[in-house]
Amino acid sequence: MTDSANPNAAYLMPTYFVDSDSAPVREFAAEALRGFENASPTEKAIRLFDAVRDRIKYDPFHVGTTPDDYRASTVVRRPSNYCVPKAILLAAVLRAAGIPAAPGFADVKNHLNSAKLADLMGTDLFIYHGYVALWLDGKMFKVTPAFNTELCQRFGVRELVFDGHSDALFHEFDTRNRRHMEYVNDRGWFVDPPIDQLLKDFREIYPKLWDKGASADVPAEFVPDK
Repeated sequence: MTDSANPNAAYLMPTYFVDSDSAPVREFAAEALRGFENASPTEKAIRLFDAVRDRIKYDPFHVGTTPDDYRASTVVRRPSNYCVPKAILLAAVLRAAGIPAAPGFADVKNHLNSAKLADLMGTDLFIYHGYVALWLDGKMFKVTPAFNTELCQRFGVRELVFDGHSDALFHEFDTRNRRHMEYVNDRGWFVDPPIDQLLKDFREIYPKLWDKGASADVPAEFVPDK
């Protein structure tokens, strides 16, 4: 983590998890920016945000249990994933495009948590909710590429849109103005994410979800209890 107004030069460099120099990551970035190779950094950041948000579907039941599950070059090969891997992938493709970026984490409460997911988690607190810090024209933004547009429309959650001028971080209310997500603790942003600690904490705090380790067709936290 560093001063929000002054991005660390390391936020442009490949790391073990944010492997922005890998072929799969660079191919994803190039495909997303096809026809926009000469666009401004802001325009490129918007297109890359949209691509990660919508091309990798959101799935909170698929929680990777090995470090390799969190490498951007692994994440990009999978059709769905949850917020942490998607944030790591976005940071990687932004770096591949020459835009300083870093994966960040916050603890959030989900006020529309379903009984199914609440049972698996044992709490409404989601630790290490993934976001991305990125820098454009000397300003830092925080964005969350987790929830794809189709899913938001299906379950009445307001889509997050990054316009290049303001953060795209909070799913604070759903489309019926019910409280959805509440950020309670920002863990900061990192050159390379602390995945070993994240996995240790997940295994201790969410043992049932950890053991399940499987995908589901319908993300349960978008289905409010009746």
